[in-house]
Amino acid sequence: MGIVTDVGLPLALAFIMFALGLGLVADDFRRVVRQPGDFLIGALSQVVLLPVVAFIIVSFWPLRPELAVGVMIIAAAPGGATSNVITAFARGDVALSISLTAVISLLGVVTIPLVVAFAHATFVGGGTEDVSILGTAVSVFLIVTVPVLVGMAVRRFAETSALGFEPFARRISIVLFVLVLAGAVLQERENVVAYFAEAGLVTLVLNVVMMALAFALAALVGSGPRQRIAISIECGLQNGTLAIAVATLLFGGGPYVIPAATYSLIMFATALIFVAVVRWTVSDEAAPAGA
Repeated sequence: MGIVTDVGLPLALAFIMFALGLGLVADDFRRVVRQPGDFLIGALSQVVLLPVVAFIIVSFWPLRPELAVGVMIIAAAPGGATSNVITAFARGDVALSISLTAVISLLGVVTIPLVVAFAHATFVGGGTEDVSILGTAVSVFLIVTVPVLVGMAVRRFAETSALGFEPFARRISIVLFVLVLAGAVLQERENVVAYFAEAGLVTLVLNVVMMALAFALAALVGSGPRQRIAISIECGLQNGTLAIAVATLLFGGGPYVIPAATYSLIMFATALIFVAVVRWTVSDEAAPAGA
């Protein structure tokens, strides 16, 4: 792997997570206590239901083992920072979306290594020792958890500077995400059409099925319209940069990274359709002021 993969990709992800941390305050975590029901449904949908649904789909889908693991990697990724923006456009509960993104991103240091190790052992073969759970956890901690905590610390002790820099940091994060995604596609440009033919439909199915299931589950337990929107989007917009980084750092990219790339392209299209639908169906009473 070259310097772009070894150094550039982790640094890009670290900056994206730092930008996320700049937008977080302690109150984002206190909401977990104040809204335990909605948060619990959202967290269980993303941390448990999403990997389970992905596993069921890839178990029956005729995929190469490496692509199946790649699908599981994107399913294990937390929601991306863009999910908060899309939730606002959709008139969803932005506070709940931020809380889910923050907490599940921090939980990723535990959940991602376990899911990836299990998926590799199941679909590729060998024992879970073939993918170091501890090594993966350390990598996720360094490029995800630490930057988020640093960003929160900057927000806490230099709030004026943090508030001024945060909008620029988010724009830079979007640019970095596009560059990472483009790099992943270009790296496999000779095979991208074939890979998209193999992984495009399965990632589309995973995305649509999971958003629908999360929305239905939240409705079943009595979450409000805005909370259902936030939970559904949080389960549909994953941190594609993190998934690409994990696939590249652990397996050197190749087929492992393709599902993350195809999912990252697909999820924005489905999210925009979802936004258009819910903005027509969510009542003015349920929408936040000024939406």
